[in-house]
Amino acid sequence: MLVPDPKVVRGLLTRYASLRIALAEGGRPATERELEDVRYTLCVTMGTRNVQEAIEAADALLAAAQGRANT
Repeated sequence: MLVPDPKVVRGLLTRYASLRIALAEGGRPATERELEDVRYTLCVTMGTRNVQEAIEAADALLAAAQGRANT
């Protein structure tokens, strides 16, 4: 099984959060489209079907990567 690069996953999570904030602050239609693209990419990258599962899987991946880095 392929494991995503933690740096890529961290970037996707950061972009997802930034776009959610921008949308909550009255983002444009382009912001919604970009958010949808990031959701899709995050789900594909993490091998999930919904964004909540993708975020949970990404968090677990990053925690495991951090654990390996500290040993």
